[in-house]
Amino acid sequence: MKSALLSGLALLLALAGAAAAPGVAAAPRCGKVPGLAYVNLSEWARANGFAGRWTRTNETVELRKPAARIALTVDSRQIQINGIAVWLFHPVVAQAGAAWLSRLDADLTLQPLLSPPRGSPGARVKTVCLDPGHGGKDPGNQAGANPEKRYTLLLAQEVQKQLARAGLKGVLTRHSDTFLELPARPALAQRKRADLFVSLHFNGAARNPDTVRGAEVFCLTPAGLASTNADRPEAGANTFIGNRNNSRNLFLAYQVQAALVRNLAAEDRGVRRARFAVLRDAAMPAVLIEAGFMSHPVEGRKILTAAYRQQIARAIVEGLLAYKKAVERPA
Repeated sequence: MKSALLSGLALLLALAGAAAAPGVAAAPRCGKVPGLAYVNLSEWARANGFAGRWTRTNETVELRKPAARIALTVDSRQIQINGIAVWLFHPVVAQAGAAWLSRLDADLTLQPLLSPPRGSPGARVKTVCLDPGHGGKDPGNQAGANPEKRYTLLLAQEVQKQLARAGLKGVLTRHSDTFLELPARPALAQRKRADLFVSLHFNGAARNPDTVRGAEVFCLTPAGLASTNADRPEAGANTFIGNRNNSRNLFLAYQVQAALVRNLAAEDRGVRRARFAVLRDAAMPAVLIEAGFMSHPVEGRKILTAAYRQQIARAIVEGLLAYKKAVERPA
């Protein structure tokens, strides 16, 4: 960035730190969002080994280093990390010629994705609990005569087969068209000593079904923060069992979303946060996958075919294996 802008940023950062106690680094605050701590992206980039530049002044910023590329847009909550969409808690803002990112997103979104959380020495990912969404009296989304519950089970069975080929064990929360209460699903995963919990779903759009399509993966929203589809924290935005794995949840969601987008050439709806019951109660890293829209005239027909579900399963397994490789470390 231009030297004149950097001198202005230095002044802003000095003012932000003036109120801090001696020896304590204060989080810079961007005046555009009173009370919310923000970090200056130029400063953050240098501290984390990135080179940063405006690609469109006061609109888009790109941060680059050999292993990672981050693209951010002012006034947007969606960023791209190595080409994969990830939703922030708060929009990126521009002020005084600089881009600013919320401290919460720097710590709870970027950091876990750029510095993958490692498991304890010798710990291995060996068992994955696959949760076919819906079942029994709960059909899920409906595309004509085709209920979501049927295809989530078929997908889970295919993922289980492909996990076995990869040397991992897959256990299912249901094996037939039966109804299982939501709390029972992560509870079963814990009884089976699963290392990961993966809930499988297909989406539906009541509005604009001819245009809404693509894949998205959810992980649990951290305590006290708003989920992706909410403007403010929901009632009961407390700490849940699943929040013990916030960093691992996010990293797992990212790996699976990246694999889905790459392998299916699916529209990238991004890594998102939500407080779904199965994510709240999971004692192990957990994600909920919406692998496509049954309501879309093209994507919906593909979901009904075994060949496409095999592709989806292959992508999910690839994402799980990428997670496994990144988090495991030798004894």
